[in-house]
Amino acid sequence: MTGDPSLRFYDENAALYAARDRRLPEPQMIRFIERLPAGARILELGCGAGGDSEALLARGFDVTPSDGSAAMASEAERRLGRPVLVLPFQQLGYEAEFDGIWANACLLHVPRNDLPDVLGRIIRALRPGGRFYASFKAGGAEGLDRLGRYYNRPSQEELEALCRPAGFTEIDIETVSGGAFDGEPTTWLYLHAGLA
Repeated sequence: MTGDPSLRFYDENAALYAARDRRLPEPQMIRFIERLPAGARILELGCGAGGDSEALLARGFDVTPSDGSAAMASEAERRLGRPVLVLPFQQLGYEAEFDGIWANACLLHVPRNDLPDVLGRIIRALRPGGRFYASFKAGGAEGLDRLGRYYNRPSQEELEALCRPAGFTEIDIETVSGGAFDGEPTTWLYLHAGLA
């Protein structure tokens, strides 16, 4: 068992989390894929139960699903009928392997001090011209939610300031009001970025 409170939550609640009623982030996914070549190679970080990977596979992309939680990876394997990597963000070690990296509602669990390293690893894993998408819960103090999960909660300005030194270009961050698994009203930051 991990000392990471977020991973512990997902390991202990994988079946419940996988069974939740969830809509695909369709507008963000369309925006992400519209600049990718047909059959592009995509790494999904934090794939959870595999719904987003399933949608990307159905669109003809070469998807590598991954999650930091072994229990969530098992749930995704059942759904997808294919192997899912157990890959903590801090162990991402690919070099120019992917045309796109999809990280919906997962990097928000990375400790703030680790975000520069993780974003640098994502940059290295992308091919030239690659696309990146991630979503974060916005602003306020980092810390645990009522379910015991850690959130880094950057502001839009802080997130942009982290992305530029990492090497991303064409950074666009959209702020949207919505909800989340914990039932709390949430302000989301949707980050789209690329490499030159």
